[in-house]
Amino acid sequence: MTGRASRLLHGLGLVLTLGFTLFPFYWMVSSSLKDQADLLASPPVWLFRPTLAHYADIFADQKVSGAILNSLVIVVSTTALAVCLGTPAAYALARFEFRAKKDLWFWFISNRMISPIVLALPVYLLALQANLLDTHLVLILIYLTFNLPIVIWICTDQFRSIPRDLEQAARLEGADQFTIFRRIYLPLGLPGIAVSAIFSFIFSWNELLYALVLTRRQVQTAPVVATSFMSGYELPWGKIMATGTVIVLPVTLFALAVSRHMVRGLTMGATK
Repeated sequence: MTGRASRLLHGLGLVLTLGFTLFPFYWMVSSSLKDQADLLASPPVWLFRPTLAHYADIFADQKVSGAILNSLVIVVSTTALAVCLGTPAAYALARFEFRAKKDLWFWFISNRMISPIVLALPVYLLALQANLLDTHLVLILIYLTFNLPIVIWICTDQFRSIPRDLEQAARLEGADQFTIFRRIYLPLGLPGIAVSAIFSFIFSWNELLYALVLTRRQVQTAPVVATSFMSGYELPWGKIMATGTVIVLPVTLFALAVSRHMVRGLTMGATK
């Protein structure tokens, strides 16, 4: 196979993969802009007059706007706490030797191996006894438990890739441990921190099970409200698709804002 034919097949494969990946998003956004007749038409209508009626309906509903605000408060708080607590822990695991270090590392990673449905009932009972049901705090705490291992896992590998010579040079200049962490490891580890923050944001924003079990009316999140549109008598696909588009938008904007660091973080260690 010639080089030109190989590049052509490679490009064709990339186009097909991109189309396969983006088509569900296109279908969601286009469906949110169709009226009810075009939305339910068979075969599907590809050319239509866009309408913002479904977006007007969901933003006029205080339940939807309140749920989006709840999701933002919970997700931003969880991501910030996970990064603030996870980066020092990752630094300690990457650069210090202490007793039971491997056991602690395995414990952090194994938290991601547990199926959420297994913990749903125990977490509900604990929240009920602590009078934390239907509060922001209970979701922040439970989301923190499965986002913190992600931050520690990614940032530990990122910090291990930083040369020790930089730390030793800083010690010769009289820098203390906290200064070394703040002035060397945090700036150089920013790609890994950005990637872990994106994953924490996405996982928290899209989480449905715990939000469905631990909330009632006051602290419903956006995914819970999106499912509440479905009933036994009606499926308002336009409102569901519009809500889904609004849910995806903050994650997309956040990923674009840190995409430069994300690419570096995802390829860290590839050139070792």
